[in-house]
Amino acid sequence: MAEERSRLPAPYEILELQDLQSVSLHVESYELGYMVIKPRWPGAPSEKEILAMRLKVSTKDKPIGLPFWDLTAQTLIAQLRPLLERRMHEGRVVKITAHGGGPSKRFTVEIV
Repeated sequence: MAEERSRLPAPYEILELQDLQSVSLHVESYELGYMVIKPRWPGAPSEKEILAMRLKVSTKDKPIGLPFWDLTAQTLIAQLRPLLERRMHEGRVVKITAHGGGPSKRFTVEIV
């Protein structure tokens, strides 16, 4: 029997950063789950189910809309997950900076 995948509930608030754009967040909690995305890069499939991370953040960091950001970049999730699991973010700011664009975009993550 296949393992059931939990889905993040809609609506989604996808965090999209341009090249060299940064965001600083006070992460209150996080959740992992799956969502269906519709990739926009040339040659991408019309739909794809991916692992996503929902960061619940302070309303100071995101005063408009829902108080969370959904992350879909697999390399960013891989960088953040061990830091969040070890609770290194508590009482500190998580700074995420994008480098590049499209599917080859990468990120730096700093705990400040």
